[in-house]
Amino acid sequence: MTVCLDSWAVLRWLEGAEPAASQVDDVLPHRPVMSWINVGEVYYIVARATGTREARRVVAELRRRVRLDLPTEDRVLAAAAIKASHLLAYADAFALATAAAHDAVLWTGDPEILEGDPGWSTLDLRP
Repeated sequence: MTVCLDSWAVLRWLEGAEPAASQVDDVLPHRPVMSWINVGEVYYIVARATGTREARRVVAELRRRVRLDLPTEDRVLAAAAIKASHLLAYADAFALATAAAHDAVLWTGDPEILEGDPGWSTLDLRP
């Protein structure tokens, strides 16, 4: 099974919030995929909370442990199509489009995603 991480999963991992942190930690040796859009979301959240130095360190760590997906034109349009037909954040649409492009299960705890289309392949990381 291919795994795709969204920013919610990575942020809980960074916080050590269980059960998500352990599950993400367990999958990292298998190099899950993650959209650069979601990495950018992690960056700005970490930068706001602890500064840009820590945000850059987190991105460097993700580069080593995750297969980062740079969105193509097709991925941008796929995310836009998801956003056009569902009430969720644009970054969430990129996580879903990236998971679909890699035939992956999106690991998240984001209610907007989990309570969205039941056809999306997701794993709920919430307690």
